[in-house]
Amino acid sequence: MTAQILSGRPGGRPLPALVLGQLRRRPAAFVGPAAALFLAVATVTLFGSLFAAAAAAPAADRRAPAGPGLMVIAGAFGEIAVLVAFFVVVNALGFALRQQYRELALLRTVAATPRQVRRVVRGQVVATTLLAAGPGWVVGALGARRFLAALQERGMAAPAVRVPATPLPMLVALAAALLVALAAAAVAGRRVTRIPPAAALTAGTTEHARTGVPRVLAGLGALAGGGLLVRLAATRPADQLDKAGQAALLGSIVLLVAVALLGPLAARVLVAVLGAPVRLAAPRTGWLADANLRGYAHRLSSAVVPVALLVGLSGTMLIMTSTAEHVASRALPAATGAATASAAATATASAVSSATDVWLRQAELAMLVCFAAVSTVNTLVALTADRRREFALLRLVGATRRQLLRMLGAEAALTTVVGVLLGATVAGTASAAFSSAATGSLVPVVPVGACGWIVAGAAALTAPGILLTGLRAFAGPAVEAVGGERG
Repeated sequence: MTAQILSGRPGGRPLPALVLGQLRRRPAAFVGPAAALFLAVATVTLFGSLFAAAAAAPAADRRAPAGPGLMVIAGAFGEIAVLVAFFVVVNALGFALRQQYRELALLRTVAATPRQVRRVVRGQVVATTLLAAGPGWVVGALGARRFLAALQERGMAAPAVRVPATPLPMLVALAAALLVALAAAAVAGRRVTRIPPAAALTAGTTEHARTGVPRVLAGLGALAGGGLLVRLAATRPADQLDKAGQAALLGSIVLLVAVALLGPLAARVLVAVLGAPVRLAAPRTGWLADANLRGYAHRLSSAVVPVALLVGLSGTMLIMTSTAEHVASRALPAATGAATASAAATATASAVSSATDVWLRQAELAMLVCFAAVSTVNTLVALTADRRREFALLRLVGATRRQLLRMLGAEAALTTVVGVLLGATVAGTASAAFSSAATGSLVPVVPVGACGWIVAGAAALTAPGILLTGLRAFAGPAVEAVGGERG
């Protein structure tokens, strides 16, 4: 019967009904992936529509009065934004599917084959993507028109350019989202189906102490790739600051991918160092928080990566912009009588810090911060809500709600600090490379006030998300929570 259900043959419940039933039964588990997929579809639709507008425009209208032109802007923006959007999608989907390991293992214990379980996982991912695609298309199409109008107001796009009424950008967005989502589903499905059902049943409640060799190798590869991009940014000549900035920003994204892959190892080391002061400040709840974070390094890594993404991308953008403005302010007064090469460098520095370029960087920064904030809130809320059974067990052995809140407060503080440190390391590395290209020095100009607001924003997203979700997870009798369904 189970095989008939999962295969969709007559005599059993069709696969689509099984998939939709799972989505209805646990909607909270798919809110995060749906939000991430919505942002990804909207982003690809937006920049795809801008590409279509530039391609459909007459040759005379493709040159903008000011700025690099619509095609270049759409390419530069889209390259970074789409990478970040799909980074958020993979992180959200991977965690959501890991939450279902126990349920998928139960299907295998009642005669479901690994292939049938993977079909269920793929069905869930496809259904979530299709549900998010419609709103993403609408927002992306409207955003393309608003963004094009803003560019035209600032002279960065010809007034006659219009977004064409073609479904191609929407179809490309859907295809890209499905491809990335199915790849994430394949990784999660392979993990739960390659081990015996009895071992898979415990995969959701226990954590392997070692990080897999393929993951470590992939992380080292991403680390090497990020290092190469950072080196490329540092070796750009002074008259190519725009290319140096693009390489540095791409390098920061690749380094953040390395952080995500090597996160369990890095987080375990940092918590071992930072946990000592917490244990001294709060001997009971601090010790428990430190033990939880060190014992569940993969869970900690899932919580830390979005915080590092927020801090790393925002910090890189702000520090590079501040450094470029500093270079322009110093170069322009000394431009008189300078050599041709110096004049070219001065012109480039002035262009990088011009009003139009600053507006473009602010728009890109706002978009990246939006992605990172959504990823942070989704991940932290899902992580904390998934610990309902754990909290109930602590209550049964005598822990009070106040003690649990103190423990979560300590965990939130450690999570924020570890995420900020990892993100700041990435931002410092990328911005130092840009500073080397711009000034010849590895020390960039750091806007301390703005960076302080980034750290405050990361803390404001982390602590309330964990504590408020924890309060909800504490609700209800502990006995029912222990015996009920996880999450």
